[in-house]
Amino acid sequence: MLSKKALSASLGRRGAIALAMAAVVTTSVGGCGLLGGDDSSSSSGGSGNLEKSKIKVATMSTIDTASLRLAQDGGYFKTEGLDVELVEAATGQISLTKLIGSEVDIAYASYTPFFIAMSKGTADIKLVSDASSAGPKSTAIIAMPTSSVRGINDLAGKKIGIFAPNTVSDTLTKSVMKDHGVDFSKVQWVPVQPPNMAAALKNGDIDAGFLTEPFITQAAKQAGTVPIVDTATGATQDFPTAGYGALGKFTTENPKTVAAFQRAMQKATRDAADRSKIEPLLVKYAKIDQDTAALTTLLTFQSTLDPRRIQRVPDLLLQMGAIQTKIDVGPMIAAQTTS
Repeated sequence: MLSKKALSASLGRRGAIALAMAAVVTTSVGGCGLLGGDDSSSSSGGSGNLEKSKIKVATMSTIDTASLRLAQDGGYFKTEGLDVELVEAATGQISLTKLIGSEVDIAYASYTPFFIAMSKGTADIKLVSDASSAGPKSTAIIAMPTSSVRGINDLAGKKIGIFAPNTVSDTLTKSVMKDHGVDFSKVQWVPVQPPNMAAALKNGDIDAGFLTEPFITQAAKQAGTVPIVDTATGATQDFPTAGYGALGKFTTENPKTVAAFQRAMQKATRDAADRSKIEPLLVKYAKIDQDTAALTTLLTFQSTLDPRRIQRVPDLLLQMGAIQTKIDVGPMIAAQTTS
């Protein structure tokens, strides 16, 4: 999510940032399902030759951050000589605002706010590490089994719950509707926070809703909702959903620090392929029960940024009207390292 902001000095800086970012566009929960936690940090280790060994990383309550949680809990950052403090942000807006306001060094968010900020000239964003892409059945449009909405063709003119306008939620929904020749111009987009989507459907406040895991599984258990369409199909199959960004000044001045962060995330991402390492994190941080964690369909975890793959995001945003100018992803990607 973004809020308007204009940079100013000292005390007015934080408020000005919030204002300038509201003009950019609103975006919400950066990607996908719930995965929160308390602020935490690990002791520094390694050779100590980093430009900045203590860094702050804004994170959110999303499944996409499972690799970050694993890197922290598993001591992967410590091994690289990094002392990382995880700063909780409720939304993409807050995460990106913290980054632009220099409250954090690296921020997690869905890719949408990063690209909208770049398109508006709000900040010089550099993408540091990938986080996830939409795996099969990990993002979906859902409805009640008694609803008149029984398939993608029934969505025209309906009330559809999304996280917020111009986010990954309505972007994926519009794309899959377009793939099926369904007109989304008369859809009423209703902002609904993911934990409240099942109740909104059950109460008839919306006809269908976009959700990601573990909310898809939770909604099915709590309200008996059913998936109408898998949004990770067609033009959005394996679509990049979220990543980690920093300001250009930070990546230029701290290349060794950035490389250390990337190596830790690459190792954590490889280890995240072992589901047994992720499910305990869902229980610990998402506060869901073990049965729900076991049933949750995971996203595809990523770490190294591929310009050709990430280019799909601004191209789709341009096509959907979320940004007005074409963005070349290449210059936005910070130098990548390998572990």
